[in-house]
Amino acid sequence: MKDWKKIVIDSPEMWPKSTHVDLDEPFADDRGYIQHLVNTPMKNIALIKSVTGAVRANHYHLEDWHYMYMLNGEAEYHYRPHGSDDAPKVVVWRKGELVFTPPMEEHTTVFTQESEFLAMSRHPRDQETYEADVRRVQLVDPSSIKL
Repeated sequence: MKDWKKIVIDSPEMWPKSTHVDLDEPFADDRGYIQHLVNTPMKNIALIKSVTGAVRANHYHLEDWHYMYMLNGEAEYHYRPHGSDDAPKVVVWRKGELVFTPPMEEHTTVFTQESEFLAMSRHPRDQETYEADVRRVQLVDPSSIKL
C-alpha cells in the first residue's frame, strides 16, 4: 500500500452540485442524535481552529476537493471558478453548516468570529501531496479585511 495516496476513490458524480450542502435530517432518539456529514470516500479529516480576522486559503486545488463543517463560529466563504474575472461569490458560513469546494475553484475563508471547523478532503494532507496540488491566488487581500 505504498502508493495509497494515488488511488482515486471517488468521482465527480458523487460531489454536491452547490457550495452550500444541505444536510440530511439527523437520526434522533432519547439518547441524542446522529448527524451524517459526508458519505463520500475521502483520505483526510482535520480539525482547524481560526481566530477572528484570520484569512485562510486564497488558493485552488488542481484535483483535491473538500467539505468543511462549522462546529463553532462564523466565516465568510469567498469562491469563484479558477480563471474567472467575475467578483467572487460570498456566503456566510455558520455553525452547523456544510460547504463544499470542488477542484479548480478559487476560494478564501475570512473568519468573522473565532471558529472551529472540520475539513474533510479527497487527498491526504501531508505537505508533499498538498503542495503538489495547491495553487495560490489572492482572491481576498488580507490587508483589506475590516471586521
